[in-house]
Amino acid sequence: MNGGEMLKIVVPGSTANLGPGFDSIGLAVSLHLTLEVVRAEAWEFVPRTAEVKSIPTGENNLIYQVASELASQYGVILPPCRVFVSSYIPFTRGLGSSAAAIVAAIELANELGRLGLSKEEKMRVASIYEGHPDNVGASLYGGLVIGSHLKEHTHLVHIPHIPVDLIAVVPTYELETKKSRTVLPDALTREQAVEASAISNVLVAALLTHNWMLVGKMMDADVFHQPYRERLVPELQHVRTVAKRNGAFGVALSGAGPTVLCFAEQGRGKEVYASLQVAFPHCDVRMLSVETTGSRVYRMALGK
Repeated sequence: MNGGEMLKIVVPGSTANLGPGFDSIGLAVSLHLTLEVVRAEAWEFVPRTAEVKSIPTGENNLIYQVASELASQYGVILPPCRVFVSSYIPFTRGLGSSAAAIVAAIELANELGRLGLSKEEKMRVASIYEGHPDNVGASLYGGLVIGSHLKEHTHLVHIPHIPVDLIAVVPTYELETKKSRTVLPDALTREQAVEASAISNVLVAALLTHNWMLVGKMMDADVFHQPYRERLVPELQHVRTVAKRNGAFGVALSGAGPTVLCFAEQGRGKEVYASLQVAFPHCDVRMLSVETTGSRVYRMALGK
């Protein structure tokens, strides 16, 4: 990128788990992080929306740290840039804000450092940073992803189109993933592990065959994390009751929470949305959609 160019990077947010697909299933959603990058004398990150108003503005920014570390692995030093950051992904609410930042950083390093990474290589790097492939996979590929992050390899299956409406109920409080993980059991018995994985397997099969009623049942049947996290997100059970009464087929914590995501067949989401707005006036209720396009990179002349 030369001094007369601007780099634009757009990355969707995501929801993870969908109930029993713990740390392995992700779905891209219609909320985006955007970076507008120009050459500068020193690294600077300039927030442009309320969601990112408190981000570090220098080299302690997560995006810089990930991009710089990745570039250094290839023996490359990135040229300093001014990065204008816009995001409509609520911070620490379970909608993939940190995963989107990691994917944006990888795209930034790849472009500025001319690393020539394939999508599969970007996926591996992102999963190593995040520790699992669900959110980062959805942000990178768009649509639905089902992945496994193993010691030597990251495997991913990508389904671009899942025809559902999404309604998010976003509480006012934040919930860090680290805190949300502390309430989970350290181990499962073999019997519990078989039950949990069977429920997850059926969820995937039901998603791929558009058996929405069965999808909803498997979301409710999760034994990996939602029964333990429910005490941290008191809205979950109430949202489940209201949403299902008004046409949703499924309800699940979005990632570690506290956002609760409701799923409806295409065309039925508005009814669910309206009912949740009435029932949860103190939450941010949003009508969303599945984002079918993953991270995108554009180069353009300044001033255009």
